[in-house]
This record gives sequence, structure tokens and C-alpha cells, in this order.
Amino acid sequence: MKGFVGITDNDWLAFLSQKPDIDEVNFWQPGGSRRFRSLQPGEPFLFKLHAPQHFIVGGGFFAHNTILPVSLAWEAFGEKNGAASLREMRRRIERYRRQAAPSTQDYYIGCIILTQPFFFQRHNWIAVPPDFSRNIVQGKTYDLTQGHGKEVWGQIRERLASSPDVVMDGKLAAEPRPRYGEPILIQQRLGQGTFRVIVTDAYQRRCAVTQEKTLPTLEAAHIKPFSESGPHRVQNGLLLRSDIHRLFDAGYVTVTTNHRFEVSKRIHEEFENGGYYYGFHGKAIHVPPEVAFSPDREYLDWHNQNIFKG
Repeated sequence: MKGFVGITDNDWLAFLSQKPDIDEVNFWQPGGSRRFRSLQPGEPFLFKLHAPQHFIVGGGFFAHNTILPVSLAWEAFGEKNGAASLREMRRRIERYRRQAAPSTQDYYIGCIILTQPFFFQRHNWIAVPPDFSRNIVQGKTYDLTQGHGKEVWGQIRERLASSPDVVMDGKLAAEPRPRYGEPILIQQRLGQGTFRVIVTDAYQRRCAVTQEKTLPTLEAAHIKPFSESGPHRVQNGLLLRSDIHRLFDAGYVTVTTNHRFEVSKRIHEEFENGGYYYGFHGKAIHVPPEVAFSPDREYLDWHNQNIFKG
């Protein structure tokens, strides 16, 4: 298993470390030209302060990487971007880009999405490994099963197991293990923002019904609503254009367990309209190319039985 020690914006870190019960963060990259590919989902991403403070002060668990317009990154994560407002977020990004941008320019940024973030108090900071060069700009990948990576991971585990200021899921450090025990991938709990972004990318940024690709109109819909104990799981999601999403939530349309789109007769009965939507009736939806991300039959059946007006 690998881990990544990433150099972290100090203002981003200070802002987020004061947020209680935070479940996800967007570790953004100002360039927006390439995606982060150093970790697999569930592997740890550790936060290192800028020089001259060479310490690891917290971290999170990698969930997804993507490139988004800055406005959509803000819409998905809000203050979990490490800033109090979109304006403040843009100011920090443009400081690194060394170029101011018109407020109307919706430039792209890299997004490293992390779940279950944790932050250590000052007395628990960890010195960076001796081979972490002072010339590194973004960060360094470590093998957590040997050498310096194993040593750092042992210290991280100790702090996660013993620090009352660290709130964790419990799957990582619930049972005592040797200091240098084998690292394990954690079972992640996705937050709302992470769910939205992963569903968007899983469906290749196209509406599952209409194939619409205009990103601001697309929304990640829960098949079984979160209010009804529907989880933030990709398999409980559909990427839908906003109008289709509203109809889906209201029960005027559904997706069958064999991935066919159905439109209720109630649209015509109640609104004397709906010809556009009936044109999609019975057609197969676009599903993610990665089979593991396809909508789950259990959730689709629940929507058909409990929400769809028939």
C-alpha cells in the first residue's frame, strides 16, 4: 500500500482544522492541467506544512481525482475547499497561478478528494522523513510497508489510535496492532460532495437519459434518497439533467431494474403535457462503462415501489 505526503497550503489547513465533524475535503491543485494518479482509493494522503515547518500535521484518505471548473468545485464542496467563500478560494488559487482572472472566468482546477480527514494537535506533529527533499514542490509517494514510509505510517497509526482530538471511522484503528502493522485500505464513507463528483465522472459527464453534456445542468441524483437512509454510494446514484432529476425525485419518472427509463402517465394527466419526456419512455439509459458503478437493482426496485407514481 502507498501513501502520499503532499505539501499543503497553510491557510487551507488552518481553516479546515477548525471545522468540527468534517467528513470530506477537496485538496485542490491550481493548475487544472493534469490529474493526480499517485494513489488508489482508500490509501492515505498526508498533509505537510510549507517550509520552514517540515512536519506532517494530518491527512485523509484518497477517494477520487478529477478536474472541475472552480465554480462547480465550490458548489460541490463549499467550505470543504478550505475557504470561507468562492471569492476567497479563487484568490488563493490565483495566487499560486500567479495570474489574476476576471470574476466571470470559470477556469479549471485539479481536485484531489479526500474522505475522513484528520488533523493533529501541535504536540503530535510528525517530522517528515529524511529523504523528503527540501526541493519537492508538490509531494512524494511512499511505500508504507517498508523504510521511511513504514516508519511514518506507524506514527500515524499511533496518533489515530490514541488522540482524542482525531475523529475517525474506527475501521482503521479500532483494534490495537503492532506499531508497524501492515497498512490496510479503509472502507470509505463518501460525503455528499464526493458522491456528486464520483457519480458525475462515472457517467462520463453525460445525463443517463438524455446524454446531455452541459456540465452545469447535470446533477447526481440519489436513487434511494439520503433522507430514507439511501447511502452516498455510486451504485445509489444516477447522473441526470436537472429537470429529469426533479421528475425522478417527484416520482414522475423512474429507471427499471433492467435500466429502462419509464415515464408516468400522471405527467399527461396532471399537466396535459410531457411529450418530450414520453419520447424517452422505454429506452435504455446510459450506464457507467465500469460495471461496478452501475445502479444497484435493490435501489432501483425501491424507487419503483416507493416513489414512482406508475
